[in-house]
Amino acid sequence: MTTEARTFPPRPLRGVKAAYIRQGGCPSFVAIAEADFEPWAQGVEFEVADTSTVPGWSADEVSELHEAFGSGVREELAELDPGTTVAVAVVLRSIKVHEVDSNSLAFRHAGRLAVRNALVEAYGPPPRPRRDRT
Repeated sequence: MTTEARTFPPRPLRGVKAAYIRQGGCPSFVAIAEADFEPWAQGVEFEVADTSTVPGWSADEVSELHEAFGSGVREELAELDPGTTVAVAVVLRSIKVHEVDSNSLAFRHAGRLAVRNALVEAYGPPPRPRRDRT
């Protein structure tokens, strides 16, 4: 990232999508989510919009997926550069699940990916390392 002081997010970032899909045998992992990142008080506030029902999944199972997504968001934000102040409310707007391959680990990864996607939307892609052509 960068070493200059900044606050994340610099502006509302709505509809940030994250799709974590890994299918290379058993087990496979599928988690698709959409979240909003809103400027807030310092720290991380995580909320879930009304995505509490998923056909074929119990409320407890869906809640576990929500919590895993939130954990992934917090983990990724904790790893930001020290010069970045985190002041964000993250609202999980929607999730999509696969009847077999969706699980809490997949949603934890999707949470981390959502933060990365929000950072790119807010600040652009990270600079690429330059190759030394000697």
